[in-house]
Amino acid sequence: MTVVTRFAPSPTGYLHIGGARTALFNWLFARHHGGKYVLRVEDTDKKRSTQDAIDKIFEGLSWLGLEHDGDVVFQSQNAGRHAEVAAQLLAEGKAYHCYCSPEELAEMREKAKEGGSTRVYDNRWRDRDPSEAPAGIEPVLRIKMPLDGETTISDLVQGDVTRTNDTLDDFVILRSDGTPTYMLAVVVDDHDMGATHVIRGDDHLNNAFRQYHLYQACGWDIPEFAHIPLIHGADGAKMSKRHGALGVDHYADLGILPETMRNYLLRLGWSHGDDEIISTEQAIEWFDLGSVGRSPARFDMDRLLNLNAHYLKEADPAQLSGIIMALADETSDKSLSTHAQTRLIAGLSGLVQRAKTVNEVVDSASLYLFDAPLPFNDKARSMLAEPETRNHLSELAQILGTITLWDESQLDTAVREYADRNELKLGQVAQPLRAALTGSNVSPGIFEVMVVLGHDETLKRLELASS
Repeated sequence: MTVVTRFAPSPTGYLHIGGARTALFNWLFARHHGGKYVLRVEDTDKKRSTQDAIDKIFEGLSWLGLEHDGDVVFQSQNAGRHAEVAAQLLAEGKAYHCYCSPEELAEMREKAKEGGSTRVYDNRWRDRDPSEAPAGIEPVLRIKMPLDGETTISDLVQGDVTRTNDTLDDFVILRSDGTPTYMLAVVVDDHDMGATHVIRGDDHLNNAFRQYHLYQACGWDIPEFAHIPLIHGADGAKMSKRHGALGVDHYADLGILPETMRNYLLRLGWSHGDDEIISTEQAIEWFDLGSVGRSPARFDMDRLLNLNAHYLKEADPAQLSGIIMALADETSDKSLSTHAQTRLIAGLSGLVQRAKTVNEVVDSASLYLFDAPLPFNDKARSMLAEPETRNHLSELAQILGTITLWDESQLDTAVREYADRNELKLGQVAQPLRAALTGSNVSPGIFEVMVVLGHDETLKRLELASS
């Protein structure tokens, strides 16, 4: 059997964290088994589905690196097939027309609410002759559900889950305008695409019992179900915007790396021993549904940022420098230096040591990305305003200009000897140097910075700061 999974978002908004994790689990399960991962857009709700939402979902999945197999399936394009299946069920006596008025349905809902029943529809048209239908009512089509007994689903995450059949309504599969409902469309599409495993949030668990009987009515094999607990905030409350319940594009904008997000989402409800840092290759090798927990996972922004700090340090310098340069070029009015990438790659290890996001690296990387003159922050500007400081920088520029071997050791020695001759502490010299070369009072080691900038750019910046 070839494993086939699917991710089936409704394009009514952004790709949120829960949806991204569901997509990841489906993708990993298919890759682990050498199977197929299909993307299906459930766009049957034309009033709420938008092209902008579809685009955002595609962009989010692409950013995460979760490429689907084959063409994207748009559920709305299968409406004819859905109606065909519904007509077959009607012909076989497994479905029936219901002519209830809106007022009758409202009365049933109120009665069920008063009685504490989960079964709302009272089956009044289940065995009734359509000739008795009132005038002016376009019927819906309902599936005949079992009236007694119970249904057990052997869920790959939740274990065996049982519902008594008297809690399951004869639900609508075709609306009065002939369009399919979610329940019918999902079952038909999953069957037609050969889905072997339906991996989704446990808010769909109740739907699974209805879909189970619809599969049976159609005479089709029932896929394996795996319902994943939802994600809560760090405080255990239901996920909201204050917890980070935002689109994955928001995290990309914050400066989270896609490999960080894949690792973090993987560990939200799934574990492999004590492993926390898990590469995508390891995840594909290790992933199984048996290690998905049954309790809600907790989203913790601090843990995400700490994990991102790790991936920043481990990132390929050429790839990360490209991301940083693109962001800097997009947000700055100043043109990037022709030496920007060379400098950035050389100095990247020093820049990422304390950073937790790409955006923080972009902010601190300006000393390498742009040529002098650089803007100075307030502390650097105050430091360089002292005439004595500028004199020291001018003298240092002359001394450094004579150095032939431009490395950290030689630069360190020259600056220390200058400080000793002038009875200064090293910091009294190094801090003005930092201000002159970086425009800031904070940077990687100043001798590292000088090596990365090179002889000519270092002297140019010192001359500008001391003039």
